[in-house]
Amino acid sequence: MKKRILFVMMSLYNGGAEKSLVNLLNELPSDKYNIDLLLFKREGLYLQQVPININLIDNQITINKMYHGHNIIRVFGSLISYLLYKRGSAACGFRWKHFYSRHIARLSVAYDVALAYISGEVMYYVDEKINAKKKIVWVHNDYRESGLSVKYDYSHFKNMDAIVTISEKCADILKEVFPEFSNKIYNIPNITSSTVIRKRAEEFFPEEYQSLNCPCILSIGRLHPQKGFDMAITAAAQLKRQGVRFKWYVIGNGTLEKSLRKQIKKENVEDCFILLGVRENPYPYIKNCDFVVQSSRYEGKSVVLDEAKILSKSIVATAYPTVKDQVEDGKEGLVVEMSPNGIAQGVKQMIENEVLRKNIEQYLSHHEYGNQNEVQKYMDLIDAKKEGNR
Repeated sequence: MKKRILFVMMSLYNGGAEKSLVNLLNELPSDKYNIDLLLFKREGLYLQQVPININLIDNQITINKMYHGHNIIRVFGSLISYLLYKRGSAACGFRWKHFYSRHIARLSVAYDVALAYISGEVMYYVDEKINAKKKIVWVHNDYRESGLSVKYDYSHFKNMDAIVTISEKCADILKEVFPEFSNKIYNIPNITSSTVIRKRAEEFFPEEYQSLNCPCILSIGRLHPQKGFDMAITAAAQLKRQGVRFKWYVIGNGTLEKSLRKQIKKENVEDCFILLGVRENPYPYIKNCDFVVQSSRYEGKSVVLDEAKILSKSIVATAYPTVKDQVEDGKEGLVVEMSPNGIAQGVKQMIENEVLRKNIEQYLSHHEYGNQNEVQKYMDLIDAKKEGNR
């Protein structure tokens, strides 16, 4: 008999967690699981990539009221939370506990396994509102650096049967913060299919790259403080003042778009640092750029870096705490100081040292970075008995 599985996620907007969820859904066998997907917001770039065997269930009216529109509970709860905590996980935790939770109904369907594919309010919902024999949560970032709230997360983590994170470093950090939960913390990397990525990378040649006569740099990520695009813009300005020629494209959208566009104008790099918005298929952009820059302040395990390596693209990445889990400095790319100056130096070195770039590309081309076979680890976790050993 098939197991009944529920995945819960905020939305399927562009982002590493969202993309990894869609990749996982495409790999899980339909002859073994009946899978429902509940999105707090039924929207996003990756919605069309959800496989047809996945049952996308309607979110509840009560969820809709809390996460859409301007009803009084949402407005008042968000205002009080902001006044107390500004923004971030603590504000969301307070808002959930004191406002949202009491107004969101339980889901009537029972499941064998319920999976909150991101922590925070999605986990709180799975913990309090879902009837399931086993509950699992994913933590996609460095718990400390991402400012998640121990105060509001603790009781919900306690009720989870498994806490999954995506790199050894992230797992170590979770065990340090929550030592009492060490025996149920798992490190399982995001699913990245090299076959799919290489195939989709051949679908077109980006129009923006037509007739370029200078190095083409690409960054991909949400326009959010985490991704460090403010540092990247300042780095671009430094390079331009030094006479370095380049075009630096950014794929992604987010809350900082307006302020980043202002900074681009202020730093006089409108001609060479270009925000493209979202792209449903970013792989031709990766395949046909000269190298990829990741300017993040923190990450869990970057999906973008895995995709760049699969397509044999050199990388310049800032030295955030978990970067060594993904980039071997000098072989797979350059790991640079987390500052505009550090990014500028790394980009300049990658532009001017073609031998270095080619050596990195050759190294990457001789290694396999796809991990679709890792889906068995997810299945083992889903299928394990609740009291089973790790």
